[in-house]
Amino acid sequence: MRLSTIVHDGRRTLAIAEGPGDTWRLAPGNLHLEDIIAGAPIPAGGASLTADEAVPVLPHRPGTIFGIGLNYLDTITEMGWPRPKAPYLFTKLSSSAIGTGEAIAIDAAVTRRVDWETELAVVIGAEARDIPEDKALDVVFGYTVANDVSARDLQADDAQWVRGKGLDTFCPLGPVVVTADEIKDPQALAVRTWVNGEKVQDGTTADMLFSVRSLIAYLSRFFTLRPGDVILTGTPSGCGDFMDPPRALRPGDTVMSEVEGIGRLVNPVRVAGEQGAPDRSTADPPSPADRASTQASTQASMQSSIQAFRSTS
Repeated sequence: MRLSTIVHDGRRTLAIAEGPGDTWRLAPGNLHLEDIIAGAPIPAGGASLTADEAVPVLPHRPGTIFGIGLNYLDTITEMGWPRPKAPYLFTKLSSSAIGTGEAIAIDAAVTRRVDWETELAVVIGAEARDIPEDKALDVVFGYTVANDVSARDLQADDAQWVRGKGLDTFCPLGPVVVTADEIKDPQALAVRTWVNGEKVQDGTTADMLFSVRSLIAYLSRFFTLRPGDVILTGTPSGCGDFMDPPRALRPGDTVMSEVEGIGRLVNPVRVAGEQGAPDRSTADPPSPADRASTQASTQASMQSSIQAFRSTS
């Protein structure tokens, strides 16, 4: 089943489709996706909607967004780095979440190295703590598409990644949540990204170093997972920061993220800033030397963190 949050008659509400291409129906009453994730039954009936009427917004605002770095073998190989011994964890702020169609906002005074990372996102549907790996998928409500937008220069500047990963608008999610029963094997899904129509990522979740099962089990050893929490499971190779020469998102770009069996998440890129702030969209791009320096710093920061983990394990 495919679940979407739409704006109907001026309010957020739940829309339901039984499968891809099927007619959407409006959930009766005042139900929201958050209610269904928390355990409310999916209602029968409801007024029919056309595809044009069921225009999705952010499915729901997660309480906690867990991110996983270095989780695709092709990415690790591309970077020439050793495999992590355990999942490399970070978090993104709830305020960073936006829906399909909303803009990724870039303030050139804050960051000039904004990168894309399309990922399979796992939506937790039941409270879980220290769950064994063989039971881990039992707590999955469903799956959606994520773009783990990243400010690479801020990642390089900081010992941790709160700023680099958590800026406002830096976690697009959607366009729908597909219930877990519709995804028979989360380790057999294509993951792709297009920037301005050019395909830049084309991978598969089969290439994950740590599976969805193992990520849930690992996280639940340290944290209580709650309904509505989201786990971003890592990205395949093809991010702009590791291209030759490196690339970064700019105002005017459009990013499309796709995970097989779920859908396509589309976000334009625009200039950030309060009303009356100067338009920085014409700021000069960083020089090749600046880009190379930033990439080297980012790699060094992550390598240092990995070595610190190894020394304590």
